[in-house]
Amino acid sequence: MTKKPTNRAFYEQKLNVIIEYIHNNLDNIIDIKTLAEISHFSPFHFHRISRALLGEPIGTYISRTRVETAAKMIRYTSLDIESIAYNVGYETPSSFSKKFKNHFGVSPTAYRKNKLFTIKKSYTMEAISSTEHNQNLNIKKPKIIDLEDKKCIYIRMQGAYQSLDYIGTWKKLWKQVKEQKLFTAGIEHIGLPYDDPKVTDEDKIRYDSCLIIHKNAKATGNIGVKTLKGGKFAVFLYQGSYEYFANVYDYIFNDWLLNNDFELRDDVVREKYISNPERVEPHKLKTEFYLPIK
Repeated sequence: MTKKPTNRAFYEQKLNVIIEYIHNNLDNIIDIKTLAEISHFSPFHFHRISRALLGEPIGTYISRTRVETAAKMIRYTSLDIESIAYNVGYETPSSFSKKFKNHFGVSPTAYRKNKLFTIKKSYTMEAISSTEHNQNLNIKKPKIIDLEDKKCIYIRMQGAYQSLDYIGTWKKLWKQVKEQKLFTAGIEHIGLPYDDPKVTDEDKIRYDSCLIIHKNAKATGNIGVKTLKGGKFAVFLYQGSYEYFANVYDYIFNDWLLNNDFELRDDVVREKYISNPERVEPHKLKTEFYLPIK
């Protein structure tokens, strides 16, 4: 029987397609959407998976590859700086020179004049060591469960996660529960964080605050109604402050996922808030993370 490759090997095979495309198209505009399509990564998880494997965001990898390729061309070819800039995808030599100096600490011209100069190691190449970062996290090994579809009322917010008005939003949702007489046992507080803050600009980050309900509700104002699709999930129980959620995600994607046989489904990760942050100390807060898998 052929041994099934590990998840890391599976995703690295997909990543190789991306890397090959990038290196063959440095002189062109490289669209992130195109990279996601040719790799067949889940669009919901493309950035987190690629960052887990590369040790840096995909955009940083592209930028670094361009300037490092340019450095080799400066050292080993006779092409002029302007031609090299165009060959690695910069629209103007000035923008290339600025990026090169910011990255290596020396201008392209100065580097060409003194090829014995040792350019500094890029600070962006510090690979993510999630084991080191997360060794003190209070997080349990996941349970694998199957969920049914769930109805919810929700409010969509946009902006930096730390700046969103979570408390005010939950209060608005609970007000609708009262006004529409939706109260039953088993109402859950669910967060849908659509974007990775290490990749997406703060003003474009999307987040849904959801209350799982068991009666029919009507949309009103900025409060919507939708169904969260069921399916298989790996559920991680974490106890601790919300400020360490980034570390939890690093552990889930960098360590657990790459060392297990499950694949990701095209669905957003869910956060279930078990504790009330207005009543529970930060280090005692309990949160469940639902990773969609197949």
